[in-house]
Amino acid sequence: MKYFITGATGFIGGELTRQLLARGHQVVALVRSPAAELAQLGVTLQQGDITDRASLRAGMTGVDGVFHVAAWYKLGEPDRRAAERINVEGTRNVLETMRDLGIARGVYTSTQAVFSDTHGRKVDETYRYDGKHLTEYDRTKWLAHYEVALPLARAGLPLVIVQPGVVYGPGDKSLIARTFAEVRQGKLSFVPARSAYTWAHVADIARGHILAMERGVPGESYILAGESRTLIEVLELVARLAGVAPPRRHVPPWMLRVLAQLMRPLSAWVPTRLHPEMLRAGAGVTCLGDDAKARRELGFLTRPLEEGLRDTLHGK
Repeated sequence: MKYFITGATGFIGGELTRQLLARGHQVVALVRSPAAELAQLGVTLQQGDITDRASLRAGMTGVDGVFHVAAWYKLGEPDRRAAERINVEGTRNVLETMRDLGIARGVYTSTQAVFSDTHGRKVDETYRYDGKHLTEYDRTKWLAHYEVALPLARAGLPLVIVQPGVVYGPGDKSLIARTFAEVRQGKLSFVPARSAYTWAHVADIARGHILAMERGVPGESYILAGESRTLIEVLELVARLAGVAPPRRHVPPWMLRVLAQLMRPLSAWVPTRLHPEMLRAGAGVTCLGDDAKARRELGFLTRPLEEGLRDTLHGK
């Protein structure tokens, strides 16, 4: 099979690309600049950008399926215009081009963040949140999910939507990876109390994308979750595996919310970790999804968190 992928230079997209190639598939990757590592793997590179619809057509012509993974993700650095241009309009460009070319299958990478704070409840794909969003990432991915992807799927686009939670693994350069590094170095000053998420290794999430392409029902969404753990529990596990003491300062949600309000006038100058958006997003928030549907219908599985974190810390 021949697949077109956006976001192949990213964390999830890169792992997905490697897994597709390992299965003998051809991959065409949309890239904004030369990507020598992808070219060396045998990926066909197509110069373009999801915000430029005309640049998509050549690479998507003649493919059997589309994986739209690319997204804007800069917590603590809110850029409303960039977030909307990439996450919302970029998604519209990719999916409408897929429709116009009559491509038979597509998988769109949404997120459990569209559920916002689930307040300790583990929700499934039928859950919908319509309130105020914690971050620009959450807001724009919500728009892409509910106002672009789902309407197109309901209108007949053969699209499957997947919703990962927190994704970790070797090669990650996100805030999660930096936090793990700070724990190992004994530099993490505090951890938000009560914050909890679902955690899955990047290799399992990439495999979930492929299962969605092969087995997913068009028009359906599938949560790709993994274990539900609090941030404190995960960082304590990281510390134990690394043989260091875990962070001891657990900051209550109310304190982070107050600090977020105090930091609002200084948001353009404060460090990312103390940015109001980051403080709000970490103030006891839980984002918990139930992946029973993906396990039942796709055969989706995830490795135990301790096993995945051990491999991550050893670069596997």
